[in-house]
Amino acid sequence: MELSVKINNLSITLGGHFKALKSINLELPVGKTIGFIGPSGAGKTTLIRGIVGSLRISSGEISVFGQAAGSPILREQITYMTQELSLYPDLTVKENLKYFITMAGHSRKSSVDILNNILELVDMTNRSESLVSNLSTGQKQRVSLAVALIGSPKLMVLDEPTVGLDPVLREKLWHLFAKLASQGTTLIISSHSMDEAGRCDDLVLIRDGKLVAHSSPEELLQRTGTKTVEESFLKLVGGKD
Repeated sequence: MELSVKINNLSITLGGHFKALKSINLELPVGKTIGFIGPSGAGKTTLIRGIVGSLRISSGEISVFGQAAGSPILREQITYMTQELSLYPDLTVKENLKYFITMAGHSRKSSVDILNNILELVDMTNRSESLVSNLSTGQKQRVSLAVALIGSPKLMVLDEPTVGLDPVLREKLWHLFAKLASQGTTLIISSHSMDEAGRCDDLVLIRDGKLVAHSSPEELLQRTGTKTVEESFLKLVGGKD
């Protein structure tokens, strides 16, 4: 099995004393939608930041496509959509995307096609001339996702990408995620919503900085004898809060 991410005995301590992650071992396949699922504060964002190389590792190793996490060679292969919106509010949607497309090194000629394709993918063509400051929270989320799509990355790391979106748009985005995975892109999607977990090919369940389970949704339900991922999660952690 070709791996996108391999993690060996990873621990991360924040602030010199808080153990955010504890002895994580994980192998993530290529070309799958992988859900990092767990309650708020479980350690999902810390694990994501470790994978994209923006956090110091206390002990252990993380490799991405065979390279140490944070290696310069990975910059063009990974995009990271954070929970904080990394957009310029005083620019239009189109101006934001043009800027990030230029920063990614694309030519002016190819930029037009890239811009139009990405706007269509996230269903924002009709708002391309709107200032970002005038968009709803869900629309800003979609523009952030559009930025993450620039460059056709091999690995997309999306931290809570569907928060604040209506059910119809959420459905469209999950179809997009599945399409990207079928084309070979690996997507790591963090969520505290157990309802969305069943949409993933692969699940990583996290609680209190520890790996609770790693399997497909189907295998998880079969293993725990439950009907939903939420029931499985509660059974695995002993029904604790």
